[in-house]
Amino acid sequence: MLGGKNILLGVTGGIAAYKTAFLVRLFVKAGAVVRVVMTQNASAFITPLTLSTLSKHPVLLDFVNEEEGSLSWNNHVELGLWADLMVIAPATANTLSKMASGTCDNLLLATYLSAKCPVYFAPAMDLDMYQHPSSKATFQKLQSFGNIMIPAASGELASGLHGEGRMAEPENILDFIEKHLVAGLPLSGKKVLITSGPTHEAIDPVRYLGNRSTGTMGFELAKKALDLGAKVILISGPTALTLEDTYLELIRVTSAEEMYNAVHQKYATVDIAIAAAAVADYRPKKVAKQKIKKKDKTLQLELERTKDILRSMGTTKKQQFLVGFALETQNELANAKSKLTTKNLDAIVLNSLNDPGAGFGGTTNKITFLDKNFSSKTFELKTKAEVASDIWKEIIHRIHA
Repeated sequence: MLGGKNILLGVTGGIAAYKTAFLVRLFVKAGAVVRVVMTQNASAFITPLTLSTLSKHPVLLDFVNEEEGSLSWNNHVELGLWADLMVIAPATANTLSKMASGTCDNLLLATYLSAKCPVYFAPAMDLDMYQHPSSKATFQKLQSFGNIMIPAASGELASGLHGEGRMAEPENILDFIEKHLVAGLPLSGKKVLITSGPTHEAIDPVRYLGNRSTGTMGFELAKKALDLGAKVILISGPTALTLEDTYLELIRVTSAEEMYNAVHQKYATVDIAIAAAAVADYRPKKVAKQKIKKKDKTLQLELERTKDILRSMGTTKKQQFLVGFALETQNELANAKSKLTTKNLDAIVLNSLNDPGAGFGGTTNKITFLDKNFSSKTFELKTKAEVASDIWKEIIHRIHA
């Protein structure tokens, strides 16, 4: 959820400021671009050098920078507009009170007042301070402004007391933000299964039967599902592509048999399934234990059918919205309609190798989306990332209809 996001981290002067080193690392690892604004008091607890090294950006402490006789200005308005979200952690009682009253006496507060993005704050203070009526009133007032509070945890405090007021741990802050961003998205609460890529059917320890699928379409579908708030199970045949996300389970397989087994281990629990993999229809009936040596002018292989994964998904379908793919070279629409009906699908994505730029191996595709009522929509040639967005729009329209 945080991949590609611009995160502005505000650090104030509390002992919990040392935890922000771990928080910055987690944000960066999640794929975010992080910039840090500190109060002067915060620098007594953690050095700007530490956070600038971890964030790979200079840490900002004041409105004006003075370097070798020259002056430059840190533009708080530009910072507020740059950020996709702002996180103030630790948020001390002093800073929170100023935020609530509109006091603007440092760069962090000026940036907060300029921010157009969601603002999260993670209070950190001693037990009695956290429970004080003025603090509670501040929390309520800030939330009434639309700010999002990350509740403090209970534990041992710097004073030696034990109770509520300890700043949430960095991993819990990350988890809180991700869950908050997911809530309200079209696929929030949905579990999605996607198959992707080719399968390789062994001939001997060296050779296999396969096809030209790269898995790009399936991976783009998975990326978009994650952006829309879903938890995704991506079952991929052999491909050079990779994807990491908190909400992603990536299962790599090789053969059609392995993909069949992986699908049916997960299928019963999902809400939506998209079979985008190019599964081999046939495999060698016998696999040679040793490399087949070059002897005769011809070589005969006896092939047998692989299990029809999509048909089995249609047969066992209960709550799932099931989408298949049809790559055709002739009688495209008729073949897609037949597959839609015989395999008990809710929708099918048709692409034809007769359309330039469509099919395997490229960065583009041209599709027709066809649902079980034979209502169809044809799209122009687009990048596979754009095609994934179109497919998800059609699915979401139907599951929420």
